[in-house]
Parts: sequence; structure tokens; C-alpha cells
Amino acid sequence: MSVLRGKNILLGITAGIAAYKTASLVRLFVKAGAEVKVIMTPAAKEFITPLTLSTLSKNPVYSSFIDEDDENAMWNNHVELGLWADLMVIAPATANTLSKMAQGNSDNLLVATYLSAKCPVYFAPAMDLDMYKHPSTKESFDKLREYGNIMIPAEHGELASGLIGEGRMAEPEGIVSFIENKIIEGQPLYDKTVLITAGPTYEAIDPVRFIGNHSSGKMGFAVAKAAIDLGATVLMVCGPTHESYQHDLLKMIAVTSAEDMYNAVHEHYGSVDIAIMAAAVSDFRPKQVAQNKIKKSDTALTLELEPTKDILESCGRLKKDQILVGFALETDNAIENAIQKLKKKNLDLIVLNSLQDEGAGFGTDTNKITLIDKDENISAMPLKSKLEVGTDIMNEILKHCDV
Repeated sequence: MSVLRGKNILLGITAGIAAYKTASLVRLFVKAGAEVKVIMTPAAKEFITPLTLSTLSKNPVYSSFIDEDDENAMWNNHVELGLWADLMVIAPATANTLSKMAQGNSDNLLVATYLSAKCPVYFAPAMDLDMYKHPSTKESFDKLREYGNIMIPAEHGELASGLIGEGRMAEPEGIVSFIENKIIEGQPLYDKTVLITAGPTYEAIDPVRFIGNHSSGKMGFAVAKAAIDLGATVLMVCGPTHESYQHDLLKMIAVTSAEDMYNAVHEHYGSVDIAIMAAAVSDFRPKQVAQNKIKKSDTALTLELEPTKDILESCGRLKKDQILVGFALETDNAIENAIQKLKKKNLDLIVLNSLQDEGAGFGTDTNKITLIDKDENISAMPLKSKLEVGTDIMNEILKHCDV
């Protein structure tokens, strides 16, 4: 999952040989979950066809203010395009277009749209070595950076002229990674580490059977995604689950039992900024685990259970500067029980959900929560997708906690 998910990206393509790379760039943006629209300078169409880019982006490609082949066509509104974008990327950015951008010379749709854009603008220079080093080009770079535009550095390598040097446009994968990193750096939880527990724990009865619960881990994964969207590095300690999620900012630690989870949490707890305990940890485990499979018989089987270690309570005792968030699943006297747990376990925030609410609880893609902070402020939320609930939880942490 990428921080580009849900973003509107306006890709400007200018007339350089590196334009052939933009097919891959569009594909990578779309794969990351972004909506992509393309603007080309008229000369850029000599290097890559609009048909290729429109097919990959699933949107029309713009290159002029009007469609000259259709006398009834509406004009392509550069202001609307500029306002639509969450970010604008100009790649390849030739010396000619960079100079026009720096000077405000809007003689084509791309530059006019650039001048109308209110979003962050990235540009990836692409030109031959001598052009790249020319004082006028350096002046364009400096002027655009003064405007707040972000330069994606050119790479060193073989150029179209056959020369070896600086001026080669960054590869599409590098451009996407550069933009993702820049977005993350600007997020409120950049350089913060969030520890999240998720899923159930399984407590062995014998080598075959276990005591467990119906937790799917969906809620913990949703919180992890929301934390990463805010720039955090996430350590997820997860019990057995079918859920999966891959991200450069996510480290997964797989565990099985409550004891495994306790040990993994305490190995990392002292070094994290925020800990969110979303796992449904077994409260009891068999006191004796059979070494061999217990044979079925007609007589009743009695299991003696003992309490597992309370991970949340132990973290509350050890808490120093961490923000500690717990979950409470209640069936009756929900608010009172949640507040009691909040105080007893030294939490900063507790997330209450009830099995009485339709669409909430284990295994569903939705949840209905109530957030209670350490000052006992209560915020009841309507039924939402768990991804939305994850965002609500992280926003509440930002709102009430100094991170």
C-alpha cells in the first residue's frame, strides 16, 4: 500500500527522449492507487503516443487548450486541471519547459496548468550533459525551488548523445519512491514509531488443539495503514491471521500465544512513541499442555486454566513518554467498564466497541466505536469501514496527545 493511494496526480510530459519512460511511470502511479491525468506538450507526442498514456491512465490525455479536430469541443480548462491535482509531476522536464515555468511563459496548456496549480509540484529534469550544466538551466532550477517546487535529481549515466554524465531522468521507480518519501517526511508522525498488536492468540491444549477467539486482525491492520499514511514506522505484533499488508514502513512480527505476544511487545515497547493494543489476547491458557494429542473418549474433558500475562496493564506500569492506547470489547455497562479499564491500566485513550452493535466486532469489515480519552471525554462514532475507523483512531491520537 502506498501513500499515493487516493491521490490525484497530474503528470506533465515534455518533449524529451525520456518521455518513453512515462508509460511505466503512469502504470506505477495507478498501481499505487492514484488517479492519473496526463498533459503533454504538443511536441511530446512525437516521443510517446497519447493513446498509450490514455489507455494506461484510463483518462483522456490533454495537449492543447481545444481539440482542433472538433469544432464543437469545449476548451480544456487549465484552472480546473490545476485545482483537481493533489500533486503535479513534470517528467521529463526539458530545459525549454523549465525555463518557461521559471519565467511564467504560458504558451502551452502544460505551463498554463502549472501556473494554476495550488498543489506541490515535482519536476524531473532530463537533458544532455552540457544543457544540464548550463548557467541558464541552473538558474531555472534555483528559481523553481524558490517557488517551492521540488526537484527530483537527475541521474548519472549514458545520455541520448552518447555522452556519460548527469542529466538522465530518474527511473520511474525512483520517481515514485522519491515522491512517496517526500510525502511521508511531511506527515505529522514522520520519524515516530508505532507499535500495534493485532489478531487473536492461540493457547495450546495439545499439539493439535488450542483455545482461541474469532478475531481476524482486520482492525489492527486498518490502524497500521492509517499510522503509515501519517508517516509513522509501524511495528506490528500479530497473532494468527489471514490478513496481509506490505509496506516499506511496516515490520511484521508473527506470534502465536499470549506469552509470545507479551515477549515481543516488551522487547520493543521501550523504544516506541505510540503503542496501540488492538489484539484480542486470550485471558486464560491451559495450565498443563499435553505433549501428545488427547484421544477422544466418552468421558468429559476438564481443563484447568490459568491467567495469561496482562500485556496492556504491564505496559501501563512501564509507561514513560509513550502514548498508550487500549481496546475494550464490552457486552454491558460498556462506558463504565471502558473508563474503569482506562484508569486501571494507565491509558491515554481507549477504543470501545460492543458486540451488541450490528456490523461491529470480530471478522467484519466495519466497526462502530466510542473513543474515550484520559480526561473521560467521550466521542461516539457511527458505523464505518474499519479503514475509516483506523483513521479516526489515529486522528484522535494526534488531537489529544503531544507527539
